[in-house]
Amino acid sequence: MTSIRRWLLAALLAALAVAGLAAAAATYFSARDEVDTLLDEELRQVALSLRDHAVLDLRRLESVAANPDQRVLVQIWDPAFDRPYVSRIVGDGPMPRTDEGYVTLVHAGRSWRAFALYTGRQLIQVAQPTALRTELAARTAWRLLMPVLVLLPFLGLAGWWIVGRGLAPLGRITSAVKERSPTALTPVPSDGLPQEIRPLADSLNDLLARLDQSFSLQRRFAADAAHELRTPLTALNLQVQLAERAQGDEDRARAFERLRQGIRRATRLVQQLLTMARLDPDAAAAPPAAVEVGTLVSSVVDEARTTARERSVELACRDTSGGATVSGSEDALRILFNNVVDNAVRYTPPGGRVSVACQRDGDTVQVAIEDTGPGIPEEERERVFDRFYRGRAAAGSGTGLGLAIVSQVAEMHRGRVALETAPAGGLRVLVRLPVLAAESASTH
Repeated sequence: MTSIRRWLLAALLAALAVAGLAAAAATYFSARDEVDTLLDEELRQVALSLRDHAVLDLRRLESVAANPDQRVLVQIWDPAFDRPYVSRIVGDGPMPRTDEGYVTLVHAGRSWRAFALYTGRQLIQVAQPTALRTELAARTAWRLLMPVLVLLPFLGLAGWWIVGRGLAPLGRITSAVKERSPTALTPVPSDGLPQEIRPLADSLNDLLARLDQSFSLQRRFAADAAHELRTPLTALNLQVQLAERAQGDEDRARAFERLRQGIRRATRLVQQLLTMARLDPDAAAAPPAAVEVGTLVSSVVDEARTTARERSVELACRDTSGGATVSGSEDALRILFNNVVDNAVRYTPPGGRVSVACQRDGDTVQVAIEDTGPGIPEEERERVFDRFYRGRAAAGSGTGLGLAIVSQVAEMHRGRVALETAPAGGLRVLVRLPVLAAESASTH
């Protein structure tokens, strides 16, 4: 399991290590530059001091044994003598140069830094092994970095404590959620939380609020569904008893007809309840698709023509949407238009008319369903979208879920549903849905 504290601490120590290595390299090269500058000046000063003693008599000078405390090697060449003077016996030293100044050269497998100076007849060369300079620079860098290395473990402990303090609010939120019961959906305390953690607490509280609302709706829906199912089931039980006690064929046929009507009403109620369950926001998680509204509405109207003919209702459809499409679920939109068209056909008396018109209106596609039925009183037009509410015109026949489903599907597709009075006196249901963004942009 990944630990934020361990990851942050490892990242912090890694950053410190990289910074330490970079600082060590920078310190070493800086110290090397300083040492080179100082020792180069030392070589020049030694050569100048020998030049100021005038011409040296090499016969009076003898090479001496190597002295560990002697950091430079002095060589003097004079054309009058066979061999040069060497300040200490070190084996083969660097060969003389023909020009003055500084130079880094390799002789007998060793690297030397030398300074040459002519005094007229003699050549004075002062040299020093570059390994000595490297050693001095490393010692200097080590002395500078030693305090950092000593403090590194303490920095790690401090980082561990600081990260722990920074993550403490997360621990408090975790404890607050862990100690809750499954039914506790009250907000998590967010007072005093850091700015970086507050969005997490706000998102969690928003989720808890939506869960609480969803659970409340589910509980209310289950209670309403149980209440609504109790009535048709009681009626079915009564019709069965009446059919059993029927004395003649006519009474028995009447009882069975009422029983069939009750079964149809109960079946329709169950179907509507299942539709509501499928349209739950959490259940409608299928990816949206492009739906051509005019084609869908024409298909729904064609399916309803049989019912319209049986009820002697004229059903007409007109599509002028120009192939307008919306983004959403084709199945859900089919349920919406099925409910509206079916309601219009069922509540229109024989000889009446139902007209469906689909047209494009700017950035929306508009579907209008008009009938010549009794309509819905204006004071009830808001309440009919509530679950299980049945207006006066639907008393005893509807389930109170049809328009609730219509409203829910429209909201899923960011649309609107309006109820108006039709020109013929019946009901006009107006459904507006936003068209696809790309299609909307191409029309402007």
